[in-house]
Parts: sequence; structure tokens; C-alpha cells
Amino acid sequence: MTTNENGNYTGKVAFVTGAASGIGRATALAFAREGASVVVADVSEPSNQETARMIEELGGQAIAVKCDVTQAEDVKAALDKTVEAFGRLDFAFNNAGIEPRKAAPTAEYEEEEWNQIIDINLRGVFLCMKHEIPLILKQGRGAIVNTSSGAGIIGIKGSPAYTAAKHGVIGLTKAAALDYAAQNIRVNAVCPGYIDTPMMGRFTGGTDEGRAQVIAEEPVGRMGKPEEIAAAVLWLCSDAAAFVVGHAMVIDGGQTVQ
Repeated sequence: MTTNENGNYTGKVAFVTGAASGIGRATALAFAREGASVVVADVSEPSNQETARMIEELGGQAIAVKCDVTQAEDVKAALDKTVEAFGRLDFAFNNAGIEPRKAAPTAEYEEEEWNQIIDINLRGVFLCMKHEIPLILKQGRGAIVNTSSGAGIIGIKGSPAYTAAKHGVIGLTKAAALDYAAQNIRVNAVCPGYIDTPMMGRFTGGTDEGRAQVIAEEPVGRMGKPEEIAAAVLWLCSDAAAFVVGHAMVIDGGQTVQ
């Protein structure tokens, strides 16, 4: 029951946070299509249940768990349910996150929003890994992928909290990768650019003008698809990526190349 270079995950178990929509949902579905049992975790229960239902429609196995990644007890309970349902944990995609509500320069940034973004987007990743890693160690091998952003490798004007959090995810990913590489757990990150998701809809204001402004920043002339990030996550978890450790994979249509 090992993953092969074609990405067959039969007999394996994946845990996905932020699975109620967008990149998280697309990745949960991708794991299921490749044969993995999937635990979908999110604070949005109706949409998260819908993700689980979609997986079951594909003929896959899934459970939906409510999980606030800023609460250690929530994370531990969700992972306890994972083991209770499927007996193991092999892969984790720590993807839950929020976008800034509005842009503001650093000295004018609201402390409350700073705390919320850091808490969810960075501390949440730490709490998930803290409780995932002991379970994966029991299997003797596995992989974790964390969601950073293009904002994790460049500065974003007017977005100090999001930029700091996503830079922090990359640093945390690299530290954890070195901590557990010798124990056969590979930890990597993905850095999506502008991806056509509900979060991006909020970011653009849901207007044609907002979408056009975002697309104008992409050298390829379009936004990315959630499925394109999902494909990268599955590759990073597969044996084909067995020599990839502590990497932050940028998937942004060339946006940060400029």
C-alpha cells in the first residue's frame, strides 16, 4: 500500500483543512479520485459536508469534521476522528486560511486583523503539524503540504499580516522538513498565485473589473484553477517527489517572476 509514481493512493488516508471550498475541496477530491480515504476539515460545516458528499459520489470514502485550526483541541479531536474512522494518517494538506479584509499600510494596520490572520494562516499550520506528525510517524513514512502563497516569497503592499504569515509558513515548512526528513516524513509547501476560488471572489469584490485587474497581473492572462494546485499537492505527496524536501513550490502563472 504505497504511492507509486502515477499517484495511486489506495489504502492511504489524507487529512485536508480548509476543505469546504476552493483549493481545499479540489485537493480533497483529487486524493479521493486516486483512491485515498479523505478527512475533510473546516469551520464551515454545510460546505464541508458537501465536499464529503462529493467524494462519496465519486465512490470514495470520506468523513467531514468541524475544525477551527486555531484551537488545539479542535485539531486534535479532528485527527482523533481520522484515526478512529480510518486507522491511520499518511498525508496532510494544511490549507485553511483567510484573506485580508482590506489593505492598509503597516503603521495603520488593525491589530485585531493582524492577530486573526497570523492565528489562522500561520499558527493554524503549526498546530496541525504538531498533531499530525506523531500520527504519520506511526506509519513509518508520509508527507505534509502546507499552503503558503506568492505573498510568501515577495512583499505585498498594504498586506503586512498576510505577507508575514505566508512567509512564516515557508519558514515553518523548512524547519519541520529538516526535523523529520530522516524519519521519512517529507514536508513541503505550495505557493499559489491568483486562483479562481470563492476567496478570490471576495478579494476582487466579485466584479468583472476586479477580476480583470487581477488577471492583468498574471503573465499567462488568466487565473489559476484549484485543480492545478491540487495536482501539485498530490505530486508532492507521491513517490515521484521522494527527493523533494522543504521546498516551496510556486504555482502562479509567472506572476512573481516579474
